[in-house]
This record gives sequence, structure tokens and C-alpha cells, in this order.
Amino acid sequence: MQTDYTAMLEQAIQSLVADGKEPSVALIKSRLTGSVPMPLIISALQRWKKNGVVPKIEKVSVSKSAEERIAELELQVRTLTERIEALENRQR
Repeated sequence: MQTDYTAMLEQAIQSLVADGKEPSVALIKSRLTGSVPMPLIISALQRWKKNGVVPKIEKVSVSKSAEERIAELELQVRTLTERIEALENRQR
């Protein structure tokens, strides 16, 4: 799954420039219309300062394998079982 943040970042930076302000991470974040991960804001700002344009900024989510998901779920079940047992022992 990919999420393209380029237009949102470009709009925020251009809005700041139009207002005569020097774009910074905090100012860009305040002008964003949605949530953008901080590392992507920093990357966009650095590249904009270097080249004068906002590069294509995407976040790609990597799907976990079935084995990884099962292992995480098994760990979660084990942890929750231990917590339940501890609560039951406390009540006795």
C-alpha cells in the first residue's frame, strides 16, 4: 500500500512561501491538511531547500508474512494469558 503525500506537502510549503515565511518543519506541519509522518516532512523540506521543488514523497507499507503475523499474535495471546492469570491469582 502506498500513500502519496507530495501534493499536501507542496501545498503547505507554497502557502508558507506565498506568506513570505521561510518553511520549517514546524510551520509545514501546522499548514498540513492531514497527517504526514515527521520523517517525510523533514525529507521534503531538505530536498525543497536544496532543489527548490518538493520531490515525490510516498510512504510504502510493507505487509507482514503470515508467519510473522502468527508469531506476533501468539506472543500477544501468551502475554494476555499471563496477565489474566496474575489478576486471577490476585483475587484469591
